[in-house]
Amino acid sequence: MRHEISFSDLAGRRVGVFGLGIEGRAARARLVAIGCEVIAVDDDPASTGDTTVLASREGGLGMLSSCDAVVKAPGISRYRDDIVQLQRAGVPVLGGVGMWLEEFDRSRVICVTGTKGKSTVATVIGHLASGLGTPAMVTGNLGVPPFEPGLDLDGQLVVVETSSFQATDVAHTPIVTAVTSLGEDHLDWHGTVERYRADKLSLTRQRGARHTIAASTEQLREHREQLGGEVTWTEGEPALATALGLAGRHGASNAAVAVGALRAAGVDGADDDDRLVAAAAGYEPLPGRFREIARHGGVRFIDDSLATNPLPTMAAIDAVGDARLALLLGGHDRGVDYNALVAAIAARAAVTLVVTLPDNGAQIGALVRSLRSRVGVLDASSVDEAVRLAIGWLGDDGIVLLSPAAPSFSQFTSWKERSDAFAAAVAAATR
Repeated sequence: MRHEISFSDLAGRRVGVFGLGIEGRAARARLVAIGCEVIAVDDDPASTGDTTVLASREGGLGMLSSCDAVVKAPGISRYRDDIVQLQRAGVPVLGGVGMWLEEFDRSRVICVTGTKGKSTVATVIGHLASGLGTPAMVTGNLGVPPFEPGLDLDGQLVVVETSSFQATDVAHTPIVTAVTSLGEDHLDWHGTVERYRADKLSLTRQRGARHTIAASTEQLREHREQLGGEVTWTEGEPALATALGLAGRHGASNAAVAVGALRAAGVDGADDDDRLVAAAAGYEPLPGRFREIARHGGVRFIDDSLATNPLPTMAAIDAVGDARLALLLGGHDRGVDYNALVAAIAARAAVTLVVTLPDNGAQIGALVRSLRSRVGVLDASSVDEAVRLAIGWLGDDGIVLLSPAAPSFSQFTSWKERSDAFAAAVAAATR
């Protein structure tokens, strides 16, 4: 259930905050600032370093049920039994982005979502807008939450990278929503691929929806009936992608979605291709998103650690073209279907090796082996070992690509830690 409740609507009330990550801490600070009595609860309170945080399974859930409302962290599934029970008991369960949108000027907001590409598109929109003379702030999953106390958003275009988790909290869609892609992800949160897709695209069709900018992909067109507002399909902006340093067809698609969003938002200069290319100067592709980090002889090392599902990994494979490729695959198992990715790997004409990583890499490798293709498969127990195996197999020519198609957990705490481990392994192996 979506609630049209803002932060200010809760002033002076008793409010629970469930999950004390980045968003939870920002929500608690905002609620305290408006005079709320805040009950903070976490599944693992020791990890927060805050002795005032209650454990959910040791009385914390009972305390939440006594609140006038509960603001939950995005990572806590709306379909968890304890969340469902709170809602059935009549306690509104809210999300910070949805609450913020209830009281902010939504004509100055662009929400960006998608299975892959949303981080890149959000930062490209912010960079191009600023280069064209419109002040912009990129928030959401990137940087700080838009409701962070003290964040000055006056007079700015606010670009919010919005996950499928956060989409379920939104009751009013901003004037412009951009959708970069649609695949399969986060099944441990949403339960089924159908619900994942419906939840993600629901961001485009709440009250106030006006402009939806969508990449013209097969998957999105198959689900066009779930898109709200007036839909504009984008095809690709290769010249702008080159100016931004974005590779491959997916880079051109991301550039096109960003331009479409800027035009729908009425940003001055967004209709001028020459001005857009000039505004692209200085853009730095995101760390962990198909970024070359080193060269050694004829071998290039590309970090795509942010590829946490099969779709971006398939895009990365497309972007490397006909190069000899050692692909590092695997991570936390979220139950997604890897058959399309495996088929894309097997279809490569160029020489290809898959090096698998825990936890689910061996399962993906087994699928590759079952196709009896020319693709080689080696299993590694760590990123260090995977890099050594990849270099040993490639010799002096090719690409080592870390594009895991899975989240970093449980070996790492984040994609950034996995990126750092890859960079360290490359440095050690190429001394």
